[in-house]
Amino acid sequence: MNSNHSGGHPPDDQSELSVPVVLLGMALAVVMGAANVYVGLKAGMTVSASIPAAVMSMLLFRLFFTRSNILAANQVQTCASAGESLAAGIIFTMPALILIGYWQTFDFWVVSLIALAGGLLGILFMIPMRRVFVVDNTELPYPEGIACAAVLEAGNPQVVGADQSSSRSDQAAMRLLIGGIVGIVFKIAASFFNVLYDTLETAWQFGNRVGYVGGDLSPMLIAVGFIVRLNVAVLIFIGGALGWLVGIPLLVPAPSDAEPLETAWDLWSSQIRYVGVGAMVVGGISSIVSVRAGLYAAIAHLRNATLGRNRSSDPRQRDIPTVLIVSLGTVCFVMLAGINYWFTQGLGISAVATLVMLVMGFFFTAVASYIVGLVGNSNSPVSGMTITAVLTSGAMLWLFDYSGIEAMVATLGVAAVVCCVACTSGDVCNDLKTGLLVGAAPFRQQLMQIAGVAVAAFVMAPVMTLLHNNTPGGIGGKELSAPQASLFANLAKGFSGQGSLPWEMIGIGAFLGLMILGADRLLKVLGCTFRAHLMPIAVGLYLPFGVAIPILIGGLIAHFYTVGKPARSHDQVLHHGMLFSSGIIAGESLTAILIAGLFAVGLTGALDPPDGITKTVLSLLVAVLLVAFFCVFTRPTRQSD
Repeated sequence: MNSNHSGGHPPDDQSELSVPVVLLGMALAVVMGAANVYVGLKAGMTVSASIPAAVMSMLLFRLFFTRSNILAANQVQTCASAGESLAAGIIFTMPALILIGYWQTFDFWVVSLIALAGGLLGILFMIPMRRVFVVDNTELPYPEGIACAAVLEAGNPQVVGADQSSSRSDQAAMRLLIGGIVGIVFKIAASFFNVLYDTLETAWQFGNRVGYVGGDLSPMLIAVGFIVRLNVAVLIFIGGALGWLVGIPLLVPAPSDAEPLETAWDLWSSQIRYVGVGAMVVGGISSIVSVRAGLYAAIAHLRNATLGRNRSSDPRQRDIPTVLIVSLGTVCFVMLAGINYWFTQGLGISAVATLVMLVMGFFFTAVASYIVGLVGNSNSPVSGMTITAVLTSGAMLWLFDYSGIEAMVATLGVAAVVCCVACTSGDVCNDLKTGLLVGAAPFRQQLMQIAGVAVAAFVMAPVMTLLHNNTPGGIGGKELSAPQASLFANLAKGFSGQGSLPWEMIGIGAFLGLMILGADRLLKVLGCTFRAHLMPIAVGLYLPFGVAIPILIGGLIAHFYTVGKPARSHDQVLHHGMLFSSGIIAGESLTAILIAGLFAVGLTGALDPPDGITKTVLSLLVAVLLVAFFCVFTRPTRQSD
């Protein structure tokens, strides 16, 4: 399949949208959104739900409905992935209000309305840019959008034949199911019955320095590594190694009377991870500079559209009506202005914050859309964009002489909306490309995206509340480190005068970021397939090191199966492994939410935990078994080879 392909028209309008399609899409939006809340809080990144949602929709249609087609399945995955993308925008920012002490628990209506308004603006801002980024652009490769279209066509009887489609759907469903079972069993054993460690780690002190080594045992993180593949997995590991294996022993003296493991975590939390902050700032600015040509093209297209040009003669290629865009946009504006006033109780600061939200939201819609077309939704540097939004809004409020708690919450409110806009608009762009390839009607996809955001927005606060109240350490602790939210909380404190930032570490990170950008440019000139992308390294610096180990293992497994095969075939070779990985992510994350709910009502595991040595040995054996499972169930079929 190539990026210029456009699928055929459906036999009639009713074949694309129906009541079962809408209900199934909305249900999967809730499920995928809830699952990605846990993934993002633990791993510091989220994964695209488009491909697993496409497979699940085809399977469910085949099991429960007599009639289905590729366009119906595409609409379901469009709705589901909209809910999944919204999770990233919320979990990267809203927990910061807990971490700065402004909230003791998540406010349901504030979180829900910010998610709803931010998600809708991401869709509405993207619609005028659809032609310039999706239809008329022949340079952007859209790796995930094209891969999702290929999955949809592989399961479509009209394309590959009924028997072959049925066989592929059965294989895909089996990989998803087995992966889900593996994730469920591990999470129950580790978190409910407490017979396994989530993380194996140790630290030691030599002189006034501390050494550390550790690894997380979560199969979900191996799955994340498999999905992002070796290049990104290695970069995350490099970032983690620079922070934990180099930075902690070399850059920061340790107290002589402290417990080594606790000291290592304290030094990372208070000092070393700010090296990652400096690198992220450089990465965010670099990302914006790199897409300036796409931004200019988008502005030119919008100008032409305003003058009545660039209208499609194909009625199926129309977008949702302008009156609906304006009406929903006005509702979003009123909601955000009201939330800002509720946060700050001041008209001036509310006006500044709302204006910054809208301007930066529109700007980052173009940035996110271009980057998703370039590297895919899972690899979009949303953290860097949001950091830029935090810095800009913090500087604006400082110039207007706002400080204290009102400046902190206003800054974090801007970050939340901009992050939701960037995440959702990137997903919309990716889904519209998939729709173009399979012949879907854009305005129907846009309606399904609105539906997905509308239902997913109201599950974010309950899921985060469950996890925060029923996970050891809560959000921001070891198990749910929420690295981006912690970062934004500290940046907001620094700008509002409520805290101090380790500027020396941030400066070291910025210098390191410039060095990495130079190294990446050199690799590009030399024609190397391996690239030194800055944002994954910066994220690795800002994550617990244990997260990087299983992600690297997953990337190595994916690489092993693609060695010696042409790059254009990698998606097909790893297809079943991607589905197995998606099943594990969904199984483990949803089980974690269920366990938190059981803890909330007083139900705990019935088994007595084994002693430390036995538990360690058992955890190591399970870790080896998990890697073996991955090697077996991500192995390509003969057909893929």
